[in-house]
Formats: sequence, structure tokens, C-alpha cells
Amino acid sequence: MAELLDQFDRTILEIMQRDCQMKAEAIGDMVGLSASAVQRRLKRMREEGIISAEIALVDRKVAGSPMTFIVGMEIERENYDALSKFRTWVEKQDHIQQVYYVTGSVDLIAIITAQDVEQYDEITAQIMSLNPQIKRMHTNVVLKDIKSGMFVPVLS
Repeated sequence: MAELLDQFDRTILEIMQRDCQMKAEAIGDMVGLSASAVQRRLKRMREEGIISAEIALVDRKVAGSPMTFIVGMEIERENYDALSKFRTWVEKQDHIQQVYYVTGSVDLIAIITAQDVEQYDEITAQIMSLNPQIKRMHTNVVLKDIKSGMFVPVLS
């Protein structure tokens, strides 16, 4: 899809990633297009799935989930078919923010938020009991956020 993006689209995407509430008129002034041209481009990029979501990033501490855990999970080698079941289940779990299928010493990496260690223990107990294909979990507790973001560089 990147080949479908011209320089206007790339610049609009960079602006929107930093402030998705910016008005089309202001974006247009920044990129040299009319507000209606910006709106048409945004509509097309949303319809094509280039813009997949526009969300509010909430401070975890204020929301009551100040702790972050980075969790490596190992899957039973003979049970990879169960990965789709796990995917369906995990999409409904709000405390599990991100899951990546990876190479290396673990099969999955998850980012999990929780109020405290006790709540994290409850979440992991639920993961293990409802997803028997997960045979082992390795947990790292985040001590301090150094950088956290979802900005995707839009390359030409």
C-alpha cells in the first residue's frame, strides 16, 4: 500500500498520528491542499485500511493500571493449531494490550497492564488455565517507561 501513497498522503499520515483531532483546514494549510482535498484523502485512507483506528491514548496510572509486564510465552510445539483459538481469546482481554508472534527463545511476546502484581497473577492464571497450549511464561516487569508510542514512520 505504501506505493499508493504520495507525498501529501505521507505528510497527512504523519500529522494525523501526532494529533488525530486536527481539523482538515489546519492540515490543508500545513501541506498545501484544500480542506476538502484533505478530507477526501483521509476518507480513502480509512476505507483502504491505511488508517486502521483513531484512538485516545490514556494514562495507565490515572486509569488504574499503572504496571506494565512484558511477557514471553512458549507454545507447545505440537499444538500450533491452537494459536488461532488463543488469538480469538486474547482479542477480548483488555489488559493484554499487544501480542506478537516472534522468533527466538519464545513464541509470543505480550504487553500486559495491571493494577498490581496480584492482578497480574490473576491474568496469568487465566491465560494458563484457558489456553493450555501456552506451556510456559517468562515475565519482565517494566520499572520505568523510557519511550512508549505507536507512531509509525511513513517512508517514501
